Amino acid sequence: MKLPRRRFLQLAAGGAAVPMAARFAFAQSYPTRPIHWIVSFAAGGPNDIVARIVGQFLSEKLGQQVVVENKGGAGGNVGMEAVLSAAPDGYTMGFVAPNNAINATMYDRLPYDFLRDSAPVGGMMLLTNVMVVHPDVPAKTVPEFIAYAKEHPGVINMASSGIGTSVHMSGELFQLMTGIKMQHVPYRGSAPAMQDLLTNRVQVMFDNLPGSVEYIKAGRLRALGVTAGKRADAIPDVPTIGESVPGYEAVVWYGISVPRRTPAGAIATLNGALNAVLADPRLKARLLELGGVPMPTTPEAFGELVAAETEKWAKVVRAANIKVE
Repeated sequence: MKLPRRRFLQLAAGGAAVPMAARFAFAQSYPTRPIHWIVSFAAGGPNDIVARIVGQFLSEKLGQQVVVENKGGAGGNVGMEAVLSAAPDGYTMGFVAPNNAINATMYDRLPYDFLRDSAPVGGMMLLTNVMVVHPDVPAKTVPEFIAYAKEHPGVINMASSGIGTSVHMSGELFQLMTGIKMQHVPYRGSAPAMQDLLTNRVQVMFDNLPGSVEYIKAGRLRALGVTAGKRADAIPDVPTIGESVPGYEAVVWYGISVPRRTPAGAIATLNGALNAVLADPRLKARLLELGGVPMPTTPEAFGELVAAETEKWAKVVRAANIKVE
């Protein structure tokens, strides 16, 4: 049974009920050893890129090494299962993204319930996906791509970082709203998908912008549009998809969660450190280069975002009739 949104928000706010003295005492002694940050996709992809950059700043702030570990597979479910089955002691945290909200509906037999079994730490970054094609694709704009796809139904290969990821669902939403049909080719992360896109084995991907921005600037990929409701500062000349497909919008967010029952003091310390590094001008500049905007939040606010996104993407999953056993 899926956890009701109201119950999830109650769990997210539960840390506030812990006596302040107890939270302060825990924070005084935490952390005393390295913290493992599990990224649920292959090394070299956008999640991994951001985690390693932010992880360096968190290591400095916390005084302990934040060790990034990649555990890819099943649209991010393998890594998140590893996070949520870890000891709830504050020394294992997970990289959270839209795939976690999407998978709650897409998979019928997950070994965990993300909303029930996780505790939000905070938001990290707000960004967009970008629709990129290999330069050999004979389309330079979104309308031209739609026309080309309608002339060649089912011929275009659409890569993704895995079934149920925001990369996949941004493409599914595009197909639903334009009436085109592409062949979905899922990978174990954006990095291996990108390698096949660069060699034209697949022709299009709705990638997280950090994973594509350097290839776009180098001319190795052509950006047709961003999925967010406004243009990205990192590639200001690229229009939004919504400018050609009215009503289309898909925003990407990154954050951190930990296993449920992680001490409130640990969550408070991690949230404080995360918000502090996101305010650092050096990190802000680096994230902006990648096409993202820092998104500091309280644990409660991040929990509300995840719950709302779970409801939003459930509608798309059902409309597209996407199911994975």
